[in-house]
Amino acid sequence: MRNMVFRFSGAVQWLGFFALILLAWAILFAMQPGAVEAEMLRLYGANFWAALCAPLTGQSGFGAVFAMWALMSAAMMAPTFVPTLKTYRDLTYTEAANGATSAALLAAYLGVWIGFSALAAAAQLWLARLGLLNAGGASASWGLTAVLLLGAGAYQFSTLKEACLSKCRAPMTFFMGHWQPGALGAAKMGLQLGLVCLGCCWALMSLGFVGGVMNLIWMGIATVLMVVEKLPEIGRYVTRPLGIALLAGAVFAGLQAFGI
Repeated sequence: MRNMVFRFSGAVQWLGFFALILLAWAILFAMQPGAVEAEMLRLYGANFWAALCAPLTGQSGFGAVFAMWALMSAAMMAPTFVPTLKTYRDLTYTEAANGATSAALLAAYLGVWIGFSALAAAAQLWLARLGLLNAGGASASWGLTAVLLLGAGAYQFSTLKEACLSKCRAPMTFFMGHWQPGALGAAKMGLQLGLVCLGCCWALMSLGFVGGVMNLIWMGIATVLMVVEKLPEIGRYVTRPLGIALLAGAVFAGLQAFGI
């Protein structure tokens, strides 16, 4: 009977987790210019639509742009955390963890990405003021594109990236070596895992300024790549080829910047 209760509770929590991810993606879809514009205008009026899309067009302040990045980071990074969260949730059957500690772990992990979102929002506003981003938040400069691709491509071959990926690919090993009991302990582990994940993915996330901030196609591709990179069976076969592709893109963008 007790195992049935655990399983039911776990199922409810997983459904809630994925429902929040779907909600985040749905909101991001609604923020796409032209995606559902006619229906939104009909239901809520022009003012609602203008406010919703303000972060995309650079017509809003730091708060709105930060909120957009936080939503985007949650929608993209929560799926990459599924294997780690599942490993932690499996520990609930040993009574080493429970629903409250799982929530603390996830909240702390996402807290790291909220911090990243603040930096990304500041960077977006700064680049926009310099005229280096277009209205959709994508690079308007071949030079900026080349720098971003070069940085992300080179980082794929770095020892820091490899070290962070090795921890992401072995969540049970992480928990065995860093276990801390209780909600506070779970939060501390969540912060550690968030920093490790940030070390894995920050450079790829910065490519939002190449593909276009809030571009759902870029977001979808980047999310899949980051999820696959963390899979122990196939991730190692993705990291370096992806780096080569990014470096090739940097060379192409550099040639365009110099008019070659």
